[in-house]
Amino acid sequence: EPRWSVPEAPRQWDVLTSYARLGFEHIISGFDHLSFVFGLVLLVSLRRLFWVVSAFTIGHSITLALSALDVVRVQQRPVEILIALSIGVLAWEIVRLTRAERTRFTAFPVMMAASFGLLHGLGFAGALRELGLPEGAIPLSLFSFNVGIEVGQLAFLGVALLPVTLICSSDSWSRAFRVASSYVIGALAFYWVFERALA
Repeated sequence: EPRWSVPEAPRQWDVLTSYARLGFEHIISGFDHLSFVFGLVLLVSLRRLFWVVSAFTIGHSITLALSALDVVRVQQRPVEILIALSIGVLAWEIVRLTRAERTRFTAFPVMMAASFGLLHGLGFAGALRELGLPEGAIPLSLFSFNVGIEVGQLAFLGVALLPVTLICSSDSWSRAFRVASSYVIGALAFYWVFERALA
């Protein structure tokens, strides 16, 4: 049964609400993207988190728009594999952080988050292309889908920040939690790599 039908003659309010809802549903059900955002929470300080998440948002917003509008077109399967690999790289960066190693990600977190955001935006665009865009309301549907993604991302951050902040307030608990979380994220990442490569 189809879960979504692109309206033939869409009304602006319907496009705004429906595509925002679809964007929200996509990010909340996208455990790979949420794993990456959670990794950013573990990697950088609370003071830097706003700028890092903003850079990730700007990066994926750019490629989402370019790809959805057919300015850039790439095969979706390699993109999904690379997204999974990016999550594995982030997990390894968290491990290195707990060892007090200085890495490019910890040295230039905003730049790195924006770069990985460009990659993740191509994944969002693939989902949006599968849904379809209504004729005559493409910019609005693209904007609404992106707004839904950002609202979902902020909602997830709101839920994740409190327990992470409480746990990481103790140095001994902080290191153990970061290491354990990084291994879980890394294991999921490489599961997704193999799953997508063999699909």
